[in-house]
Amino acid sequence: MKKKIIINIAAVIFLIAFIAILQRLLMPKYMSEIHEGNLVAEYYEDVKDHDVIFIGDCEVFSNVSPITLWENYGITSYIRGSAQQLVWQSYYLLEETLKYEKPDVVVFNVLAMKYNEPQKEAYNRLTLDGMKLSATKLKAVKASMMEDEELISYIFPILRYHSRWSSLTGEDFKYLFKRDKISHNGYLMRIDTKPANVIPEGRKLPDYRFGDNSYYYLDKMTKLCKDNNIRLFLIKSPSIYPYWYQEWDDQMKEYAKENGLTYINFLEHTDEFGIDYNKDTYDGGLHMNLSGAEKFTYYLGRILSEEFGLADRRSEAGTAERWQEKADFYYAMKADQERELKEYGYLKSYGGRAQTLEEN
Repeated sequence: MKKKIIINIAAVIFLIAFIAILQRLLMPKYMSEIHEGNLVAEYYEDVKDHDVIFIGDCEVFSNVSPITLWENYGITSYIRGSAQQLVWQSYYLLEETLKYEKPDVVVFNVLAMKYNEPQKEAYNRLTLDGMKLSATKLKAVKASMMEDEELISYIFPILRYHSRWSSLTGEDFKYLFKRDKISHNGYLMRIDTKPANVIPEGRKLPDYRFGDNSYYYLDKMTKLCKDNNIRLFLIKSPSIYPYWYQEWDDQMKEYAKENGLTYINFLEHTDEFGIDYNKDTYDGGLHMNLSGAEKFTYYLGRILSEEFGLADRRSEAGTAERWQEKADFYYAMKADQERELKEYGYLKSYGGRAQTLEEN
């Protein structure tokens, strides 16, 4: 009898392990393309000792360089960003982050206020699949799901990705158990350039008021920060597209004033930190390239240092040693991207594509 019980237990353990490995195999790896799919998960591997946490969409993970903050101001930071991150997703990522650490400042990019409802499953997956399973993740999923999505598929992603059998590649096996690090504390580096030849103009909207759902979660974010003695800093990053309306800007200024927060629209300050949209963007103004991100971050760092009073920690031996390793990785990737540009005329990896494809 005991032998039979042991055999049954072993069989169950084997089955669970097999399903877990199969699930890891079938889930997208996001290594050769759509690197944004790895950003949320990479946070768990980092030392949780950050003065600043950034939350938001591509306007933080493409436009802010934590290495620049560290090297110029001794500020430690991490970007918990993801593609088209919605306000409620930012809130729940922040709620989760505070279970690991409590930063002095949280910076939230307000472009996401334009979305009052869930948008696409594909974007949901880029944010939510990378979160560790927890009550917070389940709340984030429930707030984000499209009508045809099911909660169970986020708990057991194999139910969503089982059909990937036919499209598995060597990459899926290579990164089955561990993926390469692709970000710099949440920052996705691109050094290539595609000028913003046309500065977009906004089309007239029937209603400029942000939705109740967006405000509900911004209120929750504001309260969460105040309850934890964290300063919330609202920003509009200097990307010129999607278009940022004056009516939206006015609402954020009003909200910040009513709630005792700092809000800065950095589109109004680009001359001060020298952004050139012919040189400092890799896709026509949606995202900054490395030179643009470093210019913006240097300016932002002065505000965090002087106006928010964040201390310079470069004299802390252990912290300095850890961040030197991060800087070494940062400059090694920069050098490798420079090599690719010289060899091919475009970025062959790192999320880059041939220039002819980018222009289509």
